[in-house]
Amino acid sequence: MKRHISKRFFLTTALSFWGTLSLAKAPARSLRPQARPGTAGATGATGAVGQARTVAPAAPKIASAKALIGEAKLGGRVGFAVADAKTGLLLESGEAQRGQPPASVTKAITALYALDVLGAGHRFYTELQALGPVSNGVLKGDLVLKGGGDPTLSTDRLAGMAASLKQAGIREVRGKFIVDGTALPSLDRIDKDQPDHVGYNPAISGICLNYNRVHFEWKRAGGKWVTNMDARSQKYQPAVSFAKMRIVDREQPVYTYQSKAGRDQWTVASRALGKGGSRWLPVRQPELYAGEVFQTFARAQGIQLSAPKLGKGRAGHVLVRQQSVELRKICQGFLKYSNNLTAEMVGLAATRARKGRVSSLKGSAGEMSRWASAKLGMKQSKLVDHSGLGDASNVTARDMALALVKARPVIAPILKPIALRHENGKVNKSHPMSVHAKTGTLNFVSALAGYAKGADGTVLSFAIFAADTGKRAKIKRDDREKPQGARGWNKRAKGLQQKLIERWGALYGS
Repeated sequence: MKRHISKRFFLTTALSFWGTLSLAKAPARSLRPQARPGTAGATGATGAVGQARTVAPAAPKIASAKALIGEAKLGGRVGFAVADAKTGLLLESGEAQRGQPPASVTKAITALYALDVLGAGHRFYTELQALGPVSNGVLKGDLVLKGGGDPTLSTDRLAGMAASLKQAGIREVRGKFIVDGTALPSLDRIDKDQPDHVGYNPAISGICLNYNRVHFEWKRAGGKWVTNMDARSQKYQPAVSFAKMRIVDREQPVYTYQSKAGRDQWTVASRALGKGGSRWLPVRQPELYAGEVFQTFARAQGIQLSAPKLGKGRAGHVLVRQQSVELRKICQGFLKYSNNLTAEMVGLAATRARKGRVSSLKGSAGEMSRWASAKLGMKQSKLVDHSGLGDASNVTARDMALALVKARPVIAPILKPIALRHENGKVNKSHPMSVHAKTGTLNFVSALAGYAKGADGTVLSFAIFAADTGKRAKIKRDDREKPQGARGWNKRAKGLQQKLIERWGALYGS
């Protein structure tokens, strides 16, 4: 049975933990009960004369956190904190009050923020509105495609909206076709420091299609390159013209981008194309993208629309309304797949609902930071976005671990399971511990925060933040998709995360 958590449930449950948190220094030894000298089970103890008692085998030595961190050879800094998830007792920490880039662990905070402010059952919408009277199937005015901040709108759903428009009796539109994305701020990308071509850094708007990504495909035909740009989804893949690709004879850079005449203009290096392939590119003109795709489907229904134009349509008569799934499922989705745009749109929507307006991504993240300070006790953490893509955010391991104690009833059920592995890298399906957490990865930044459950049922709340910001700062902007050394560093960081979790399971697992 699925559990739907209301805003009221979140607040009352979180507040019930408010006064229970207590802090302790890291213990010098296991918190398990220890046998007293002179009693059975104590190593080397004897009883009556001539009667030696059974000697218990020595417990295996558990490596210190400092030793494990040293073995990982990550450089930079590693901060961690682990607490009893039931009582909030801080069991062990290191560099835990020093802020580190949280990467996509930020999304866990965003999910909690949105669920609290908007409610788990909140749904986003996309509408077709008529600005003018409708008579005998003719709209004598403008048609508005109005975005309501739905981050999950797809090509398939736009096709369904076009079919619904015809079913509503519309066969002709005599006015303009307006696309309104003003429900959220219009930003051409999430983080300006990322390469132009990475699909995980698209534009933000109140209307979003296919996570604001366009599919680019190239292949050889007749001794020449043939390219295609489309808005594919599960059922359809309509070609688009707002985004253009030109192949240029060069080696570097692989891609260039510019906005020209309201279009996304791309070039790609011919020597980087290989034998053919495809990838998703970010969309920088989301209103035109959604408008062009909808225009195509409207035409297929016999409804001719003029070229889409950006605008803010006044409130009109709603002809068609497309709703998203409930917010709890959206949050679960972006926690699982770590979609940056979804997290940003959800966070911005929460700030708008909380403050009545939102002017910028950084301003919205600042409001989320103030919320997290007040509701989760995250006094030392500051965020610059809702996805973690920007590396200027700082979260302390202590703040995060203890926030997860408070938020456990809400966030734990929607975090994804994290596989623990054998030394050879294969998944260890019989591992005695289970972990549900949010991962976070940037170049030379690795984070993990969530819950670890021991074989005896003990649940620990933890956060691990590792970053070599000095090495990260030296990477050139165009090299940030796959910089040299980042893959090996990330592998060692993930290995360290598992070893720390196993250490805590051995020490505090009963």
